[in-house]
Amino acid sequence: MKNDITFKELKKSGYTDKTINEEIQGNLIARIKAKEPVFEGLWGYEDTVIPQLKKAILAGHHINLLGLRGQAKTRIARSMVNLLDEYMPIVKGSEINDSPYHPISKFARDLIAELGDETPISWVHRSNRFFEKLATPDVNVADLIGDIDPIKAATLKLPYSDERVLHYGMIPRANRSIFVLNELPDLQARIQVSLFNILQEGDVQIRGFQLRMPLDIQFVFTANPEDYTNRGSIVTPLKDRIGSQIFTHYPKTIALARQITEQEAMISPEDQSQIQISSLAKDLLEEVAFAARDSEYVDAKSGVSARLTISAMENLVAAAKLRLIESEAEKTTVRLLDFMSIIPSITGKIELVYEGEQEGADYVAKILIDKAVMRQFESIFPRIPKLEKEDIKTPYTDLIRWFNKNHLELNYNDTDEEFYAKLDSIKPLVALIEENASELSTEDQNFCKELVLWALTISSKIDKSENKSVFTFDSVGIGQFLRN
Repeated sequence: MKNDITFKELKKSGYTDKTINEEIQGNLIARIKAKEPVFEGLWGYEDTVIPQLKKAILAGHHINLLGLRGQAKTRIARSMVNLLDEYMPIVKGSEINDSPYHPISKFARDLIAELGDETPISWVHRSNRFFEKLATPDVNVADLIGDIDPIKAATLKLPYSDERVLHYGMIPRANRSIFVLNELPDLQARIQVSLFNILQEGDVQIRGFQLRMPLDIQFVFTANPEDYTNRGSIVTPLKDRIGSQIFTHYPKTIALARQITEQEAMISPEDQSQIQISSLAKDLLEEVAFAARDSEYVDAKSGVSARLTISAMENLVAAAKLRLIESEAEKTTVRLLDFMSIIPSITGKIELVYEGEQEGADYVAKILIDKAVMRQFESIFPRIPKLEKEDIKTPYTDLIRWFNKNHLELNYNDTDEEFYAKLDSIKPLVALIEENASELSTEDQNFCKELVLWALTISSKIDKSENKSVFTFDSVGIGQFLRN
């Protein structure tokens, strides 16, 4: 932390006073020239959002990030803090970060007029130059801009026309900083109107008291598309004053989605060392989100947040951790059976259309998992024919016949040795893996064994039933008979 100095010492130091746009632009340009990453951790935006963001900053625009939930809009806004100088000088004691070179509050103007070069200067770290407000219907003008403080007026014996009786709101206090207003359409239209002058002319108007205060703020707004939110919209004159509107999007590939999940999921180092997650299991988790975004049961206008897979990954690890505790094993591997544990993560993160509501959230979640399983299965193995003909042998004929004479019980709480020994006892299954997935790692091959069984049950070639922590796989006729 920097020590306080005087205005005279600040001048001698060679410090150059800059607007926030000049400051952000200068640091952006320096990073680009040095070939350094400008915005870190924003996977999948390298060729879309980030170039537009750079141009908006170079243009000196206020920015509106428009996109569905879970598309890193707030993360983008917060990452802009790294483009600020590490420290910024202000007139000591100023509520609105007055620059000693261009003071705008009466407090700072009077102090500099009185002390001149001896005016005390303090430093503000860039981490304290980020202000964020979630727009809700109860936000009012006093919260954002300020209000007259009658107690101040009475204590100081000042008339309401005196600037010193004002209590500043969040926006004036964010002078020379980044101010993020999340979910802008939720802000009542009359409150949005109060932002007009601040964005364009720099005037602050409080209860009819007009104060010329040229605030220097980088505004970043976030919003869902207007055709989605039924809570409100951005009023047209305000939208007109926002220089750049940038559309965000969901990751377009499984690989990018995996990077986001691995970056954001809260998994302790201890859990990482004890619980192994195969590459296919990680891919399948992302496939669930992709299936949800394509599902006829899920409201596409609402979107499927990236938080779904983040939360689901944490639930997967929790399921495996519970098995470790109950089985007293030292290590375990995430299994396809564990994916039943992610259903609460799915149901809490999707908005269903009418047909989905009729089916029920849990049922839809299972459908999404099944669709993801089939997508991954068909990327590795031959398609399962709809009809089995006695005189035509398919890659799955021997395996299906095995279940005509046998059944398989897989328990959540089995140790890895017990669990995979049961799967390896099915010789046609092992042969199928060797023929189609021999190039995969051992962990992925083990996951494929479950994947094949699951795909056969989805295709109604074998039957699957669940009883507490045990999954039983049978011939279709036998499974139905036992249930009846």
